[in-house]
Amino acid sequence: MALPQLLLLGVAAVAAAAAPIYVQPPQASGARQAEAVRELLQRLLGARAASAFSITVDGSLAGPGTLDTYRLSSPETGPERVAVVGSSGVAAATGIYRYLRELCGCHVSWSGAQLRLPDPLPAVPGVISATSPNRFRYYQNVCTQSYSYVWWGWERWEREIDWMALHGINLALAFTGQEAIWQRVYLSLGLNQSEIDAYFTGPAFLAWNRMGNLHSWAGPLPLAWNLKQLYLQYRILERMRSLGMIPVLPAFAGHIPPGVLRVFPRLNATRLSSWSNFDCTYSCAYLLSPEDPMFQVIGTLFLKELTKEFGTDHIYSADTFNEMRPLSSEPAYLSGISTSIFRSMTGADPSAVCLMQGWLFQHQPDFWQPAQVRALLRGVPIGRMVVLDLFAESKPVYPWTESFYGQPFIWCMLHNFGGNHGLFGTVESINRGPFEARHFPNSTMMGVGLAPEGIEQNDMVYELMTELGWYQEPVDLQLWVTGYATQRYGSKNVQAAAAWQLLLRGVYNCSGICINHNRSPLVHRPSLHMNTELWYNRTEVYEAWRLLQEAAGELGTSSTFRYDLVDVTRQAMQQLVGDYYQEIKQAFQRRSLSDLLTAGGVLVYDLLPELDGLLSSDGRFLLGHWLKEARSVATSDREAELYDLNARNQLTLWGPNGNILDYANKQLGGLVLDYYGVRWSLFVSALVECLNAGTPFHQDQFNQAVFQVERGFIYNGKRYPPRPAGDTLDIIKKIFLKYYPSAMEQGLHEGNWGPLHP
Repeated sequence: MALPQLLLLGVAAVAAAAAPIYVQPPQASGARQAEAVRELLQRLLGARAASAFSITVDGSLAGPGTLDTYRLSSPETGPERVAVVGSSGVAAATGIYRYLRELCGCHVSWSGAQLRLPDPLPAVPGVISATSPNRFRYYQNVCTQSYSYVWWGWERWEREIDWMALHGINLALAFTGQEAIWQRVYLSLGLNQSEIDAYFTGPAFLAWNRMGNLHSWAGPLPLAWNLKQLYLQYRILERMRSLGMIPVLPAFAGHIPPGVLRVFPRLNATRLSSWSNFDCTYSCAYLLSPEDPMFQVIGTLFLKELTKEFGTDHIYSADTFNEMRPLSSEPAYLSGISTSIFRSMTGADPSAVCLMQGWLFQHQPDFWQPAQVRALLRGVPIGRMVVLDLFAESKPVYPWTESFYGQPFIWCMLHNFGGNHGLFGTVESINRGPFEARHFPNSTMMGVGLAPEGIEQNDMVYELMTELGWYQEPVDLQLWVTGYATQRYGSKNVQAAAAWQLLLRGVYNCSGICINHNRSPLVHRPSLHMNTELWYNRTEVYEAWRLLQEAAGELGTSSTFRYDLVDVTRQAMQQLVGDYYQEIKQAFQRRSLSDLLTAGGVLVYDLLPELDGLLSSDGRFLLGHWLKEARSVATSDREAELYDLNARNQLTLWGPNGNILDYANKQLGGLVLDYYGVRWSLFVSALVECLNAGTPFHQDQFNQAVFQVERGFIYNGKRYPPRPAGDTLDIIKKIFLKYYPSAMEQGLHEGNWGPLHP
């Protein structure tokens, strides 16, 4: 479709100075979107409850600049209790979820749903309507594909897309299945299968293969994988589009396999430097020069093949310099890169819009000075690029780039690195940040987004952020979190509400530059130089733990409550690991063998086994589930072993030699005991040997020894239960009675804030 025929969309009225962006309306008709929302409701509530809603999708309802709008009311006649009209399927679903939250006291999250509906359903008082100030509510990080989605089948994807619609997401990455397309493209260019196999990484590392960071590691990628992912992508795209979402497809970023140079030896391509701690065995990608004619040939060929297979919504994503330094800082070179990427897109789709993660600008600020940023962004016509301000809750880029030099941008909350477990949030920042960005002088902001590297953690933060996407101003956080607790558990409970107030003001309110990469000693290779500092008062977590433990008698049957109780207990025990580590370290420095044996014995033989038993009692914290999901994707025993290796390596060594060691750490039943626990046991034993022998502790020697333990875990072939075992509430009560008194005593002794009794 030619540009004059495209729908020209402006941003919110408060950002009227922003450049327009060319975006087409959803592919599905209003009738199909309404049908898709009805189907979602049946999956969520069952046919009987779903029949109480009448759903209409009418694009003319949209606000200025086609801003999504919904309207809720109760018909005076007819069997329906709630009439829902939305400007899109997503808008209608968001309105329904607001009704379920605010009038029915319900909740839907990754960790579970609380859907105890009143009978009959309450009528809507008058008319409830809302228009989002954000043209886009974006979702995903390129890394999420590997850290969280990698082993998903359709059943899990279906639940995720339902969650997206209910939470207002209307723009999302759709990267599944692209390797099958690249396979065709590379074969058509003359590469042989062995060259292609030598290029792709294994499934758990494809995100970094796609961005040019890695090749080969944990591969080769089986052809059966490509085929299954291809068919999965059909279903993902059909469902997203049926709900009125805009899927973002991948595009060519300039990275090529070495085999292309064999076929075309005169290509102008240069090898980038190595990435992270990898050497050129698995890194140092070849980057095609933007001036080489083959750049357009390959880029356009890929996108034509991709859109022929999957159709298109005309927004494409490509990241050329993710955590990699460009070959030149000359503005002309950088502008040429983005121009070439965009030209390769428009060569296949004249209506193309480029979406780019803005992580590179804050990750290497010494390189990306204003001239370099401007050049890269202005290589694409204004309004034909959308930039994700990926880490805006802590390090926003828009203020020092004059609102991305005129290109539209989306204010994103990154929040989670590596899919780590650990209570964390920057609630004050996300409550203010999007509104400040929208009112920034000459703002080009046109949306808000979620961009976590890994999901299925810290539900509260994502609930808040998605709600904010529909608000005109910040919320009262204390009032909001009280309502959240009631909706999440389906009951008002004084202790639970007080616990959430403590968590909100402490562990969930990191200020300044906060990176949620869990650095607890628990999940990192032991040394005598580990950081145990926290951004919050640890006694507040212990006190929240007490309050939730007291609430268990009333709320213990709630699945979402049990998840939170496990998660807060896990956080409290993580803090205790830090305390015992300090005792171990100090005992060694004092050369007190008895104190070292006492603290080390409690940590290794009691605390960590107790934590592992707790996590093993909840199916949402199981190593066995992660490994079972990986093996279930396989079509042969050989594939199953490859996927098992991928799954274990990502959680632990992250590379052949611990290249990004423990970056994607998780606290899972089985992993705590057999991986973290064994490391800590070896560490304590090494310190005891040093004291007995009167020799210093040598970290290098310990690293060599513990590496064998870490590597052994990946290759030991041990199977772990995919189902939980034990009574979670009984286990937590036992742990609480054993550890809470001393934990609080220690916290108060250190001068931390004391208990709050509701």
